[in-house]
Order: sequence, then structure tokens, then C-alpha cells
Amino acid sequence: MTIPPDTMELLKKFGKAFNAADIAGILDCVTDDFEWVMARGPQPPHGRIVRGKDAMAAALAERSRELSGMRFSETEVFAAGDRVIGTFRATATRADGTWFDVRGCDIYVIRDGKIARKDSYWKQIE
Repeated sequence: MTIPPDTMELLKKFGKAFNAADIAGILDCVTDDFEWVMARGPQPPHGRIVRGKDAMAAALAERSRELSGMRFSETEVFAAGDRVIGTFRATATRADGTWFDVRGCDIYVIRDGKIARKDSYWKQIE
């Protein structure tokens, strides 16, 4: 199964905006009722679910205070039925100055040419 060209363009645009910390560019790629199931958080069993563009913008601003210079590399995307799976490596500097370096994946739901859901998972480093 291949990913449709318009979906690939959307994901490339979204990824470029994420790497540039371009909140307006990120929000342009998602639906108004977008859901981001974040990789960590206080709400069992999901971690943290952010709903809507305003909440996503706030979560991104919050994360940028905790993790600066976040970069995504080694990305690949795969079709998975009605979902798209993206794998990546994320690096950043934590607010305390320590290095952050994890591998992860996102499960995307695309609806009407926009990203409707991003379910994120990161390796847990101990």
C-alpha cells in the first residue's frame, strides 16, 4: 500500500513546520478538532490528550519551554490501512541543560486533506 501524493505533501509540510517550531505552519496542517495523544502525561492510559488547535498551540509552547532546539531526523513514513505511521529520532536540550535523544513513532489519521489525529510514542530512557 502506498501513501497518496497529497498525504505525503501534507506530512512533509507538517514535518517541516514541526522542525522549524512554526506553530502557524503546524496548525495549518491539522483539522479544527485535531487530537494529539502525546507521548507522556498524567492521564492513564493515554498520557495526555490535547484537543483542538488552541490547545495544540499551548502544548507546543509548553514543550518548547521544557525542550529547546527540538529536531526530528531519521524519519520514515508507512501506509497502514487507514492510518499513516511515521518513525523518527528526536533530539533537544532539556531546560536543565541535559541532552534529550529518543526514537519514536506517530500514528496519524488523515481526514479531508488534514491531520485529524497524531498519536505519539517515544522510547522511555531510564
